[in-house]
Amino acid sequence: MTPPISILLADDHRIVRQGLRRILEEHSRMEVVGEASDGREAVQMALDKEPDVIIMDVAMPHLGGMEAIRQISKRLPAAKVLVLSMYSDESYVVQMLEAGAKGYLLKDSADTDLVEAVLAVSNGKSFFSPLISKILLDEYVRQVQEKGISDRYELLTEREREILQLIAEGKTSREIAELLNLSTSTVDTHRGHIMEKLDLHNPYEVVLYAVRKGLIS
Repeated sequence: MTPPISILLADDHRIVRQGLRRILEEHSRMEVVGEASDGREAVQMALDKEPDVIIMDVAMPHLGGMEAIRQISKRLPAAKVLVLSMYSDESYVVQMLEAGAKGYLLKDSADTDLVEAVLAVSNGKSFFSPLISKILLDEYVRQVQEKGISDRYELLTEREREILQLIAEGKTSREIAELLNLSTSTVDTHRGHIMEKLDLHNPYEVVLYAVRKGLIS
């Protein structure tokens, strides 16, 4: 029997945590293993319990959500952090991804998207609320129009597009190699070509690009 997805809730409002717990524990595959009311407590509980998914508010006392995510990601590289926020502008999304978050969920859509978001990030994929995906896409279109740049996606080969999709879904080079019956070194070579052709420099930029292209949601 598959063990449940263990979840740590980090939000400074008890009533919010209670609401999130209620939504999550209605799902048979999910178990809330801890609740943190500030950033420092969230980091310590993450290290102690090593949950599958950490749901983190942005505005946290004692230690902000962004710094908490940085510390957790540094000390637990496999941690899957889902940001829960009321802020919808692109700068917050980018900063959280840079810190190590795997998804960004708006609080006003938590009641409908929370379970889907947790399932996605627990499986190594990214998740963004529909509004966030739209904002990222609109910003991408605006930059293309203002700078007069062409879409470099057309430069990718069919194999590179396939690998880009898998990278954006959170797959490792080893996992991609097994799926496509390739060597890990070949996948890494393709990865390098993709980054060069698209002018991307790190994993979070790949995710943002994939969202803007509609490759993932």
